[in-house]
Amino acid sequence: MSMPVRGLARRLWPLAAAALLSACAATAPPEETSDICEIFREKDGWYEEAKAAADRWGTPIQVQLAIIHQESSFHGKAKPPRNRLLWVIPWTRSSSAYGYTQALDSTWDWYKRESGNGWASRDDFGDAADFVAWYANVSNRMLGISKWDAYSQYLAYHEGQTGFERGTYAGKTWLKRVANRVQARAERYGGQLRGCREELESGGWWPF
Repeated sequence: MSMPVRGLARRLWPLAAAALLSACAATAPPEETSDICEIFREKDGWYEEAKAAADRWGTPIQVQLAIIHQESSFHGKAKPPRNRLLWVIPWTRSSSAYGYTQALDSTWDWYKRESGNGWASRDDFGDAADFVAWYANVSNRMLGISKWDAYSQYLAYHEGQTGFERGTYAGKTWLKRVANRVQARAERYGGQLRGCREELESGGWWPF
């Protein structure tokens, strides 16, 4: 490597490192996921993105975040664990689920076609919030499930609208327990949000 090239590499390395750190920070989960106000205080732009999704599709912010919490715990690059070959060798993953929403490839493609958000990415929080809000809107339109009913919305999210209509969740006691947790979290998030919405709307948590 010539001296000028080495000099250029030294100058570019801090920029590349900063870009890498920024990308990691963008998909890292919030430190405090039990409080929606703290989530939005930490993650700049998330409130505006969730609110935009709520305004577009009518799905409450707290329902969006309760479902995302359940699916990925706010890990932007979450994937299902790999299966093991001969109980030892890491092998294929159990599904194509990925990102904040754990949406499958086919479901995400459906969303991109139907929503008009053709450049959406599953590891982008704004796109994830819009996806969950859109999916709840589809379940409301197809099945009549209230967009505020996080319990039933999660069952339809997990089983698909066709599965929900067929009642495939009925014998899955574990899934109904999970849906109850999603409902409880949505209610808790909703109560917290009522206490900090004015602050979030004004941007008043910033120290300047």
